[in-house]
Amino acid sequence: MKEKEALLRKIPAVHELLETLRRKRPRFSEKLLTQAARKATEIVREEILKGSRRSLSPEETLKVAETVLERLERPHLRRVVNATGVVVHTNLGRSILPQEALEAVVEISAHYSNLEFDLQTGKRGSRYVHVEEILLELTGAEAALVVNNNAAAVLITLNTLAAGKEVIVSRGELVEIGGSFRIPDVMARSGAILREVGATNRTHLRDYEAAINENTALLMKVHKSNYAIVGFTKEVSGKELVDLGRRYGLPVIEDLGSGCFVDFSKYGLLKEPTVQEVLATGVDVVTFSGDKLLGGPQAGIILGRKDFIAAIRKNPLNRAVRIDKMTLAALEATLRLYRDEKEAVEKIPTLRMITTPPETLKRRARRLKNKLRKVLPPETEIQVVETISRVGGGALPLASPRSYAVALRSPKFSPARLEAALRAAEPPIIARIEDEALLFDLRTILPGEENLIVETLAQIFAREGLCQS
Repeated sequence: MKEKEALLRKIPAVHELLETLRRKRPRFSEKLLTQAARKATEIVREEILKGSRRSLSPEETLKVAETVLERLERPHLRRVVNATGVVVHTNLGRSILPQEALEAVVEISAHYSNLEFDLQTGKRGSRYVHVEEILLELTGAEAALVVNNNAAAVLITLNTLAAGKEVIVSRGELVEIGGSFRIPDVMARSGAILREVGATNRTHLRDYEAAINENTALLMKVHKSNYAIVGFTKEVSGKELVDLGRRYGLPVIEDLGSGCFVDFSKYGLLKEPTVQEVLATGVDVVTFSGDKLLGGPQAGIILGRKDFIAAIRKNPLNRAVRIDKMTLAALEATLRLYRDEKEAVEKIPTLRMITTPPETLKRRARRLKNKLRKVLPPETEIQVVETISRVGGGALPLASPRSYAVALRSPKFSPARLEAALRAAEPPIIARIEDEALLFDLRTILPGEENLIVETLAQIFAREGLCQS
């Protein structure tokens, strides 16, 4: 106890530490310096009381304050290196924008624009026209509307077309997406009444037909983009629902979740219905995300019949869920790349990563291994291993693209300790632990990031005095 009391008396007063920081770090604001000084004394006091600090000098206190200062100055939303192998990683920002989209965002953000100004008439225009034309060109839809995400797209569509009335959905399609966000909850908020039919694994057309009554507004199909039911199963196709809807004068909407414009089966992956194929069935409205398989910014895209889209656009909710000029700029630039599928696959990072052949990843993994071998201690085990990547983002749940990774094992670092050290780096590197090794999956490591990984690992090992000279 006396030892702790002696250490506590050594903690400098905030104003003393602040004065030192002013001399050492003059470029920082007074507010930030004061915050760092206060926080540093709190940290040191807590360490002493917990018994984790056994000594204290002015230099040590200053070092804590400078660390706090650097942390306060650092942006909270930061770039990370994704070495997990999950392409559309929801926790890591989902899709990376193509260069064309980045340039469009900078151009529109740095200048005034014709966001809601008609250059031909000189009068007020609509922000939605900037992406509607290209969406119709690519998909063949009659009309289009874009809101801020797909949950909002489903919400406003149901609220417009079915508030106070029943919407028939298969029980096996009542999906839950990330963050415990469920279709039944969205439907309840929209004012529509859920009428679920069928069983979890089997729903027949007769189940839908038996549920139709005078209060039915819509038939709805939800694509199971983030899971799959296998075994003894049965589901009704969109075309069958459309035919049933026509017989009863009921519109059909389909929520694709992760909509895509490219047939991934051509690239060795499982077949996923494209937006164009779904619209060709005659469905009245289709909704999907812009930032998943499409590879663009976060957006909810609504395509379908002109009268329905016009009604959705007039819904007062549209004001609350509309997209901003940066999203519009990024989305338009991304969509324009789809005019040439080859160009889209080459230039849209999400598509490029998903479709990269395993042998290409294997060659990159070998190069990364060789670079690491030159800087890490000889006893470090470094292997190129075949592994499985994931598309992620609630898309293609059964797809298991073959990939290659560099697996790292060290007698000095547990995988968990090394993983934590990489997360604390600048920029943070996010890897995955598998088979008691730390894996760096090349599918999601961007060109040039291999050098960051090598440099960061070298620094981590060097701090322990373990790196090769």
